Amino acid sequence: MRRNYLTHWATSKDLSSLNLALHDNGSGLSGRALGTCQRGGEFIFDPFNAYSHGLVTNPNMVLAGSIGVGKSTLVKMLLLRGIAEGRTAVIIDPKGEYGALAQECGVTPISFGVDGWCNPFVGDDEQNQALLRTMLVSVQGRELSAEQHFQISSLWARCIEPGELRVLRTLFENLEPLLDSGDDSKDRQLALLLHRFVYGDLAGLFDGPGVPLSFEGDVNILDLSQHWSGENLALIAISAVAAAQHTLVNRVTPGYLVIDEAWAILRDEGALKWLQGSWKLARSRGVSHVLVLHRWSDIAATGDQGSAQRERAAGLLRECETSWLFRQGNEEADQMAQVIGLNHLERRLLTSLPKGTALVRYAQFRSAVAFQPDEIDQRVCNTDQAMS
Repeated sequence: MRRNYLTHWATSKDLSSLNLALHDNGSGLSGRALGTCQRGGEFIFDPFNAYSHGLVTNPNMVLAGSIGVGKSTLVKMLLLRGIAEGRTAVIIDPKGEYGALAQECGVTPISFGVDGWCNPFVGDDEQNQALLRTMLVSVQGRELSAEQHFQISSLWARCIEPGELRVLRTLFENLEPLLDSGDDSKDRQLALLLHRFVYGDLAGLFDGPGVPLSFEGDVNILDLSQHWSGENLALIAISAVAAAQHTLVNRVTPGYLVIDEAWAILRDEGALKWLQGSWKLARSRGVSHVLVLHRWSDIAATGDQGSAQRERAAGLLRECETSWLFRQGNEEADQMAQVIGLNHLERRLLTSLPKGTALVRYAQFRSAVAFQPDEIDQRVCNTDQAMS
């Protein structure tokens, strides 16, 4: 039977002076503890269990905090507990930081363009065309025109059969004769864009010899570190997310999709718009998206104040019903308070949290949790960053 705990903020002089809150004594969920709450009880959390017990209405989560406060350790702790319970996991790893977790799980990280190529077009026709448009927007750096939308729909209808593995190559080969035409038609411009994927600077990522990479294991770590400093990181990341989502959807058990260094996607307008659309399907797909951010100013960097881009990024975070908020500076805490609606005590608390402690917000519940890695956790967490 689920236990319900009332959560409220203390108003006594002593607790107010300490900037601490009086929290519940845990989530009431069962499983392996992540750490201890302010009142000393164990804190246990899994987004799927929390959903089934009515604690949250969607499984999406965001982790945010300054460098070195314990975000990476917490992500790995969450994954280890979920995997032990039979959850699947796909980790988008832009910096190659999940090698120890891979070793613990007995898997080898997959490197795009090194170990093989990725076919991200694994949904239905509508989903695949939406992804193609997103990829083209990312490459050309601006929105598609109405004419380009029409071109893509027409070309797709003529060329692409259900289950096509080499979508980009098939589309390009249909337009390839135009490259030598010498004119500057719209079709030729589309051919030049597609050429980049097949033979240009993006060759080997989305088309290549043999069959595409398979993400059929229970744990898949997609190492994008080869592209960390490149201008196409967002394009590669969102393609990996697309392939990962459908990998998870096709599994019997629900799973985690971790998007580390999420700023790379949030700053790309096309990728962010596509991700926002898929975000709403998390519950029906059985996927818990886990966004990992350093600074909340990353949201401000997505666009000007009041811009659709910034509002879209902020909206994506607000749709994460569970937030794990580590220590932030004053300015960052102010921005966070504005984006996700922190009250004044939560905002004050964020600036004074010690390393390894986070404010956990899930639906209307709040907990200040000191995370405590156990022996299994320590094997996959850098000892310099481990939280005690």
